[in-house]
Amino acid sequence: MAAARLQWDAWLLLVFSTVCSLAAASFTRNLSVELNPGSPAPPPGGDLLHVRALGDADTLHFLFCSQGAPALLLVRTNVTSSRVWVDWPRFLSGNSSGSLRVEPASSVVSSTALIFSRLLEYDDVNNTAEMPFDLFPPYRLRDDVRWSAMELSGASARLCGGVAGGSVCLHLSVFGREGRDETWPRLLHTANSSQVSVRLDGLRPRSARSRFVLELRAAVGGAYPLDAVRVRRSIDDEFTPSIFKVSEWTSAVGDGGGGGFVQWKQVAYRRPAPTLEDASPCRHSDPRRPAGRALAEAGGLALAFLGGGGDAGEDGVLAINVSFGVAGEAFYNHTRFLTWTTLVGVGIPPADAFSPLVAAIMAAGLGAPLAILLMGGVYVCLRKRRAAASAGNYQPIN
Repeated sequence: MAAARLQWDAWLLLVFSTVCSLAAASFTRNLSVELNPGSPAPPPGGDLLHVRALGDADTLHFLFCSQGAPALLLVRTNVTSSRVWVDWPRFLSGNSSGSLRVEPASSVVSSTALIFSRLLEYDDVNNTAEMPFDLFPPYRLRDDVRWSAMELSGASARLCGGVAGGSVCLHLSVFGREGRDETWPRLLHTANSSQVSVRLDGLRPRSARSRFVLELRAAVGGAYPLDAVRVRRSIDDEFTPSIFKVSEWTSAVGDGGGGGFVQWKQVAYRRPAPTLEDASPCRHSDPRRPAGRALAEAGGLALAFLGGGGDAGEDGVLAINVSFGVAGEAFYNHTRFLTWTTLVGVGIPPADAFSPLVAAIMAAGLGAPLAILLMGGVYVCLRKRRAAASAGNYQPIN
């Protein structure tokens, strides 16, 4: 009975995962793209991309900007008529707090800004990839990188800047439906999410044993800061070979699935067209509160929308470090290339359901023992009935 119950539970899990996947795949949004909304001319210092994702009863506003530290802002409203408004003179000034709004303000349900603040480099003298790091002076992505104009392709944008003899590039993609990227790590995305890939290409390392760490800051408007990183495990590595863990940066308290999240696979790659041998594990720190005034230091997009003047909004800023490479691995100098991908969205982070291939394997693995068990039970019952019939027909000999 216990074995049969386990078989039944496994089948229920398989059916539930498939149903959830089909339900998510059926939801779509209409996307529209606008560069530098309301600006009469290309603004100096960096572009502002606005992608409007219209749903049946709500709207998502994705804003991506290189003014200040590069940042992605995601605002969700509960109406289909919300609009982005920018006070460009104030936005381009040093005091840009409150210069970007989504109207009507009463329709805003949640807002999350992911800020790419600093790139850290350290000399891994003992090849342990462990703290304490012997850090070189950091590259501040607001001040130390010269960002070029955005390159647009539909609802995607590429932003590159020169630093240390190489380049740092951010590639944003916004999605109108569920799907999966063609290149590793092939994250599953939905119509409520966007994807950012970070690429370090050709940077001149400051030691022969250099490794890099990316500092991310998350600023949230509302009562639910992103103060916890959970690790979810899976048995299926079909889409990201050898990687079985997904990290999710969310609120520890939870907000009913209405707020923002940041999600990534714990892997980076050391070549543009990676093979399995090019996978490099990455790790993350616990969320912490940055020193100083994090929004004011980041400037640009996050400050313009969430600053509100003075210290307002600073309490909702937390930071994590994502470090690339583990003990015994090749250093950055081996290929002088790293790429890492993360998902930014609202609601419940997407979770991989079992693919048709894995479902077929599971069906075969679970169905065969169940069939053998049933056939064995039928065989035993038939044998018992025949034995009982033979005993009833026996006639004693006098």
